[in-house]
Amino acid sequence: MSRSSYDRYLTVFSPEGRLYQVEYAFKAISGAGITAIAIRGKDTSVVITQRKVPDKLLDPGTITHLFQITPTIGCVMTGLIADARAQVQRTRSEAAQFRYKYGYEITPEALAKRMANINQVYTQRAGMRPLGISMILIGPDDETGPQVFKLDPAGYFTGYKATASGQKQTEATNYLEKRWKTMEADKTTLDRAGAIELAIECLSSVCATDFKASEIEIGISSTSPDEKHPDGAEGRFRQMDEEERGDWLVRVGEKD
Repeated sequence: MSRSSYDRYLTVFSPEGRLYQVEYAFKAISGAGITAIAIRGKDTSVVITQRKVPDKLLDPGTITHLFQITPTIGCVMTGLIADARAQVQRTRSEAAQFRYKYGYEITPEALAKRMANINQVYTQRAGMRPLGISMILIGPDDETGPQVFKLDPAGYFTGYKATASGQKQTEATNYLEKRWKTMEADKTTLDRAGAIELAIECLSSVCATDFKASEIEIGISSTSPDEKHPDGAEGRFRQMDEEERGDWLVRVGEKD
């Protein structure tokens, strides 16, 4: 049998032990043409992603890759946006069921584990296909502080100090690793402003672009005193509006 025979079926391994359909799902993520970055600081998790509006007739306000799951947990989705919306709907449902059953909000780790288990089933059963998306979840944990988890179409998930997904994932990961090595040598920790600035610097550097406020999206979940806490509730996930994104871009530009 040739490779073309093995990649017709989701549930059949090739002689090398590969599942080609799952590998193609990973290619769909980078093929979407956008890059997302997530960074965890001492009291803040932040995600940043590109926003591309392909047609001037589209309403830019309806195009987003950031989604709120619970009051404190948010996510950025990279890949096929239709798959992303379906995954977000299921994630919200799982979080709501947990809240109803146990009486308190689900933690980012428990939610990531549950969704990774669901993704794994999609690689195992005929009549399904893996979703062509990467999901990065951010949110605070009462015991361990800010959290960042990344899920892939194969059903693997793990926690990160900083991570990236999408077209420029490799370049962004290399950039973040170098910065992290420097920070560990200097024994510096990222506060709220540091995490946001590093995310913007990383995305601008790997895309080699000076972004306008309308070309990026930033989501944040922070327990920092610098963060505005509506109703006195800490750690709420929110998306920055265009004016606030513009202020941060100017701040990073002046820093350079």
